[in-house]
Amino acid sequence: MKKLLIITYYWPPAGGAGVYRWLKFSKYLRNSGWEPVIFTSEGGEYSVVDTSLLADVPENITILKYHVWEPYNIYKKFIGQKKEDKINVGFLSENKKKKFSEKVSIWIRGNFFIPDARTFWIKPSAKYLIKYLTENPVDAMVSTGPPHSTHLIANRIKKKINIPWIADFRDPWTYIDFYDELMLTKIADWWHHKLEQRVLNNADKVVTISWDCARDLEELGAKNVAVITNGFDEEDLISEGIKQDKKFSITHIGSLVKSRNPITFWKAIQELLSENPSLKNDLEIKLIGKVDYSVNETIDNYDIRSNVSFVNHKPHDVVMKEMQQSQVLLLLINNSQNAKGILPGKFFEYLSARRPILCIGLTESDISRILNETNAGKAIAFEDKEGLKKYILSLYEEYKSKGIQKTSGSINKYSRKELAGQFCELLNLLQG
Repeated sequence: MKKLLIITYYWPPAGGAGVYRWLKFSKYLRNSGWEPVIFTSEGGEYSVVDTSLLADVPENITILKYHVWEPYNIYKKFIGQKKEDKINVGFLSENKKKKFSEKVSIWIRGNFFIPDARTFWIKPSAKYLIKYLTENPVDAMVSTGPPHSTHLIANRIKKKINIPWIADFRDPWTYIDFYDELMLTKIADWWHHKLEQRVLNNADKVVTISWDCARDLEELGAKNVAVITNGFDEEDLISEGIKQDKKFSITHIGSLVKSRNPITFWKAIQELLSENPSLKNDLEIKLIGKVDYSVNETIDNYDIRSNVSFVNHKPHDVVMKEMQQSQVLLLLINNSQNAKGILPGKFFEYLSARRPILCIGLTESDISRILNETNAGKAIAFEDKEGLKKYILSLYEEYKSKGIQKTSGSINKYSRKELAGQFCELLNLLQG
C-alpha cells in the first residue's frame, strides 16, 4: 500500500470545522490503496475540543506529533483572558466592543506572525519530518490549510526531498474574508502574498473546496487547480429514533460571527411573527455554537428573543442528531468578496440530514449550484427580505398542513468515501 503524509494542524481531540476534511478522508484512503501517515500538533490551541471524534481515527494509523509553541497564552494575558479560556474563531467577539488590547493584538498577529500564529511550528516541524522521511519514505504528501503554516512545512520538505506534494486549501489565504481586518502594513501584506505565491508555484498540485476558490487561486498563478469539495460521512447519520422537532424549528449550526449576522433574516422574522399570530407559538430558531455580541444585539432590537434559543457547542454526534431532527436548516454565508465560492463543510452535512436548507447568500454561487442540482433547498439574496418571508412562510404552511417532507435529491457524489476516492485518483496521477 502506498503511503501518504498528511500535514494537518487540526486532528482529534480538536473539534470544529478544520478537523473534519482530513479526518474523514483518512478514514477512507485505504479503500483506494493509500495508507495515511498523520503529522499534527502537540499541545495546539484549539477553539473547540471534541473527544467524540477520536472514534473516527482509523485503527493502527501512524500519528506523528511535534510540539508547537503559539503566542496565544501571551495574547490571553494581554486581553485579560484566563489561560484555560478558548480563543474564538475568526473575529467572533462576545463583548459589545473590542478592547483596545484586542485591536493591538490583531495588529500584532497580522504583522508579526506570518502567515499565522503557528509560524514557530514551521522550521522545527520541517526538520523533524525531513529526518523521519529519510528513514521512513512516503509516496506523496498533502498539506492542508489553514493554518497556512502547514504549506510552508511541506514547502521546506519539498526542497530537501522531492516528494509529490498536494497543497490543499480548505479556505483562501489572502482572499479570506477577514484578511482586511488584520490591519496589515504594506510589507506584511507583501510577505503574505510572497509566501502564498511560493506555495502555489512549488506544489505539484493545488486542490481547493469550490469552483470559485479555484478560479481565485488560478488568478494568483496556480495552474490546473482541482476541486474536491467537502462532503458528508454516511456513517455519521443516525438511522433510528429520529423524530422531527414538534416546533417549527430553524436551526443554525456553528459559530455566528459579526460578518454572518443575517440582519435581513431577523427583520423578516419580526414581520412574519407580527403578521402570523400562530407562528409566535410554533417558531423556534436554534443557534448552536458561539454567537457574536452583534447577533444578540440585533435579536433584541427586533424583539424576537422569545423565539430564539442559544445552545453552546455540542459534540459532533449530538449536532448530527440536531440537524436530522430540525424542521429547517439555516445556512449563513459571509457577505464578502469571496461569497460566491464559500462552500462550508457543514453545508454537506446539512445535505445529508435531508432537511430543507434555507441559505442566505448569493443566488448565483457554488452553493446555489449544488442546492439546485440536489433540490435540497433555496439560496436567497442577502437583502431579499420579501423572498425570505415567502420561502419561510411556504415551509411553515407545509409544516402546519402535512409536515415538512425529507429532501430526496441525489447527493451520493458528495459522500466522504466518494471524495476520498477522487483524491486518490489525483495522487495516482502524480505518481505517473
